[in-house]
Amino acid sequence: MTQTQPAAAAREANAIDPEKPGGVQNRRRGRVGAERVNWPGTIILFLCALTVLVPLYVTIAMSFKTTGQAVDGNAFAIPAPFSVDGFVTAWELTDFPVAFTVSTLITVVTVVGTVVLAAAASFAITRNWERRLFRWSFFYLLAAMFLPFPVVALPQIQLTGLAGLDNPAGVALLHIMFQLSFSILLFTAFLRSIPDELEESARIDGATTWQTFWQLIFPLLAPMAATVGIFAFLASWNDFMMPSLIISDPGLQTLPVVQNMFQTQFSNNYNVSFASYLMAMAPAIIVYLFTQRWVMEGVTQGAVKG
Repeated sequence: MTQTQPAAAAREANAIDPEKPGGVQNRRRGRVGAERVNWPGTIILFLCALTVLVPLYVTIAMSFKTTGQAVDGNAFAIPAPFSVDGFVTAWELTDFPVAFTVSTLITVVTVVGTVVLAAAASFAITRNWERRLFRWSFFYLLAAMFLPFPVVALPQIQLTGLAGLDNPAGVALLHIMFQLSFSILLFTAFLRSIPDELEESARIDGATTWQTFWQLIFPLLAPMAATVGIFAFLASWNDFMMPSLIISDPGLQTLPVVQNMFQTQFSNNYNVSFASYLMAMAPAIIVYLFTQRWVMEGVTQGAVKG
């Protein structure tokens, strides 16, 4: 009996020792490690990345070329020499500072308004779900997701004109309204993962409903607020149809509309065209690069109830 105990102990140590080649744990690790490489998924993701990176490279390369280099038929060639003439011409033709300021103001108002209103509405709906009015309000807001702007464009144009909102303020207001449905859906899913005990503790300490929301709940919504904010930013910054139809003053148009208005002036100057496109999409790329971590965190946390 005493001789079998050391042998059994040796076999057990060999089974759990990751350093020994014959260990069971080492073999299991090898199999798990091999299964983690999903080559079909990796190839698909690589091809999807190419569909974004290749046009981005062409845009950057064409932007820094001279007019002669831009029309030589080799879009993938590296600019030699680098030239910023395209940026200078695009800056002057599109009156970039004014259009950039208008787009920035509309986008900032849209992002802030969407995050605050959607968070407050989602909090009220989630915490009063047993009441029929709040429950049906949620379904009513979700139904608005199936009404895109082109479907209701004509009445919106007439209403904004009658209300004196045929300007960037009206566009920002409409952006907020059309972003609320999807944003409330995201916030509601995230709020269900926050324990009710936190609010009960705050109320026991004497906090009101507004204090509970602004001081306790809203800071916890930061990951989802970043997700909602980036979606609202991209939708507002890249929108072309709504500003072109709502804003009556051509001098207060956004960047996408201004680019389209001046497209005929540099339709043959590809370096100017791509320089204009790059200046317009650079803010969206920069914002997403700095906020993608919070976007993914908000999506993952809102998908699983804690």
